[in-house]
Amino acid sequence: MGLWIVFVLSLYGVLHGQDHPTSPKVEDCCQDGRRRALGGEDCTVLPLISSSQICRIAQEQCCSAAARDTLCTVGINLAKEQGACVVPFTHQDPFQTKTTKLCCDCCLLGLMSASRGYVCELVLDVGKRCQATAQACCGGVRTEHNSTVPRILAQTEVNHSPGDLLADQCKGSIKCSHMCVGKDMCACLVGYQLQPDQRSCEDINECLNGTHNCANGQSCINTEGAYRCQRDTNCGTGYELTDANICLDIDECTLGTHNCGADFVCTNREGSFRCLPRDPCGDGYIQDAVGTCIDINECLTQSSMCQPGQTCINTVGSYACRRYSVICGHGYHLSVDGSHCVDVDECLLEGACQGHECVNLLGSFRCECRPGFIFHSVIRLCEDVNECRHYSGRLCAHKCENTPGSYQCSCTTGFKLTSDDRNCEDVNECEDNPCSQECANVYGSYQCYCRRGYHLNDMDGITCEDIDECALPTGGHVCSYRCSNTPGSFHCTCPPVGYTLSPNGRTCHDIDECVTGSHNCKAAEICVNTQGGFRCVSFECPENFHRTTEGSRSDTSVNVRCVKSCKSNDFGCVLDPSHSISHTVVSLPTFRDFVGPEEIVFLKTMAPSNPAPFSQSADVFFDILAADDNLSFDVMKRSQNDMIMGVVRQVKPITGPLNVMLKLAMNYVKGGIISHRNIVIVHIFLSEFWF
Repeated sequence: MGLWIVFVLSLYGVLHGQDHPTSPKVEDCCQDGRRRALGGEDCTVLPLISSSQICRIAQEQCCSAAARDTLCTVGINLAKEQGACVVPFTHQDPFQTKTTKLCCDCCLLGLMSASRGYVCELVLDVGKRCQATAQACCGGVRTEHNSTVPRILAQTEVNHSPGDLLADQCKGSIKCSHMCVGKDMCACLVGYQLQPDQRSCEDINECLNGTHNCANGQSCINTEGAYRCQRDTNCGTGYELTDANICLDIDECTLGTHNCGADFVCTNREGSFRCLPRDPCGDGYIQDAVGTCIDINECLTQSSMCQPGQTCINTVGSYACRRYSVICGHGYHLSVDGSHCVDVDECLLEGACQGHECVNLLGSFRCECRPGFIFHSVIRLCEDVNECRHYSGRLCAHKCENTPGSYQCSCTTGFKLTSDDRNCEDVNECEDNPCSQECANVYGSYQCYCRRGYHLNDMDGITCEDIDECALPTGGHVCSYRCSNTPGSFHCTCPPVGYTLSPNGRTCHDIDECVTGSHNCKAAEICVNTQGGFRCVSFECPENFHRTTEGSRSDTSVNVRCVKSCKSNDFGCVLDPSHSISHTVVSLPTFRDFVGPEEIVFLKTMAPSNPAPFSQSADVFFDILAADDNLSFDVMKRSQNDMIMGVVRQVKPITGPLNVMLKLAMNYVKGGIISHRNIVIVHIFLSEFWF
C-alpha cells in the first residue's frame, strides 16, 4: 500500500528548496529518500544530496515513510496469503518486525470483519495506520457469491487441473477459470470460490473465515486451495517436524551428525543414538567409554570363586585358586596341632598394663586405666591425662601444674589457696608489718605510705625517709627569710631586727616602729617606717619658700610641701619658675625577681590630657633632675581619668640596703614657655630583703 507522508510547506521558497540557488527541489530530495528506502539502504545514514536542512529532513523522512510502507506491504501480503501472522521475524530488526506484524494483524482484522459481514468503517481506537490498513483489506473482499452455483468438491476428479476441466467442459463462448457445469455455468475446485464475474475463482482463506480444523497448540497456515496446521512448539532434540506436522526421529547415524569415534559403530535410537564398540572385548574384560578393554578382578566382583581352603588370585583376563597354609595374625598363635589359630592372653604377660587392670580380648587386650589416665590404642598402654591442658582455665583459679594421674593448683604472689585447693584468696600482707610507717593492703599485694613530712624510699618501697623541705627546688619560697629542717617538718625564722613571724609560720611581717612607739626620733623629726626598720627625717624649706602641709607622723607616706614666698623687690625670685618643692618618702624591698620596670611613685596634675580647642590649659612635661649613679629610675607621662599623670619607675635592679634621693621636675608649658615648675624630691629607702 502506498501509505506515505506528503509534507506540505506553506512558504514557496521552502517548498521548492530554494534556500540556495543550486539546491535541489524538496520533491527531488523526497524522491531520492524513497528510492534509497526501496533499495534497502539505512534511512539514518543517507548520503546527503544537498547541504540544505530542508532537503535533509525531506530526504530522511520520505525514506523512513517508504521503508514503513514496504514493511507494511509485507505484513498485508502475509495476512492475505496465510491468514495468520505466525512467520517469525527474528532475523530482522525489532522495529521492522513490529511494523510488519502491526500491518499483518490489522489487515487480518479487516479481512475477518468483511467475511462476517461487518461494516468496514471500524470504530476501534487502534491508531490511524492500523485503522487505514484494516479498512483497505476489508474493502477489497466481496462476500456476495452466486448461491446457485455449487462448489464442486467430491464430484470433480482431483487429478484434473482447472485447465483440463475447462478444455473438457466449456464449449461455448464463456471462459471459466476452473470448469464449466451445466449450460454456460462456471464452477471452482475445492478450496476456491466463484467471483462476482461468475467466471473467475479465488482461493478461500480457511484460516480467516474459521473453517479450518486445527487443534489447540497449532496455527493455521493458508495455502493455495487449502490450508495446513503447524505446531506452535518444536519437537525437541532428536526430532524434526515434517510437512504433515508430525515429529519424526532424526537418524543421526545416517545423516552423519553423530560423534562416535573410529573404534565405535553408531546405532540409532528414538530421539538419539548410541556408540557401540566395533570390536568387543573377550572374556574377563570390560570395555570403557572410549573402547579400552579393562581386566575384571573376579576375586572382588564374584564370590565363592575357589573351594574352601583355597584363596583366589586375580590374573590378566582370568583368576587362579591356590591352597593356603595357616598363618595366624597379631594376637593369635598356632594351635599345637597346627590346624588353627588360638588367642593369646596378653594379660598373663608381665607388665602388660604397667600396674593398671588388664582385660583380655580376642586377638588383643585392653587396659582399664586408673582415674587420671587414658588408654592409648596404638601403644596399648595407659597414658597420663594432662588435665591442665585439656581443661585449661576450668580447674584452677590461677596456676595449674600437672601430676601423674592428677593435677595441683597454686596461686600467684599475693594470694593463697582456699580450702577447696582450687580457688585463690587475697593475702593481707599488712598483718606482718612490712612497712616502716603505714601499710595499705591491696588486692594481690600491699602498698606502703608515709606520714606527712616523709617520703617512701625509691629503692625498697618500704622505708620512709624525712623530707628536707628546705632543700626542695621550691625551698626558697617555703620561708620568707630562713628555713630550718626538722624530722618530718621544718620551721621558718625572720631577721633578728625589724620583723616578726606571721601566723602562717612562713612569712616575715615588718614591725612598724613608728606605730608601736619603739623608735627614738626626736620631737622635731618625723618617724618614717621602712621595711625592717625606721628612719627619722626632718625637711627644711629653702630660702624664699615656706612649709604649707605635712603628713602625719604615723603615715608611712610622709609628704612635706614648700611653696614659694618671694620677698619684696626680689625680682630673681619672681622670675624663678619653681613654685613648690615637695618631699615624699617611699620604702621599697629589694625586688628578688626583678623583671622590670616597677612603678613606685605617681605624680598627679590638674592639667587635662585632651584639652579643648583654643583652651588656656598648659601641657606638662616631667624630668629627672637628680638620681642615683646607675640611673635606675625614669619618669613617663600617662593619662588617667582624662588628666595628665607622671609615673616614676624603677627600670634596673637595685640591691639594698640603700638610700636613694630622686629630684623630679613637673614643668607646666604654655605657648612653648614654662609658666611654672613644681619640684618633687622622692626619698627611697631600699631594704636588703625582698619581703
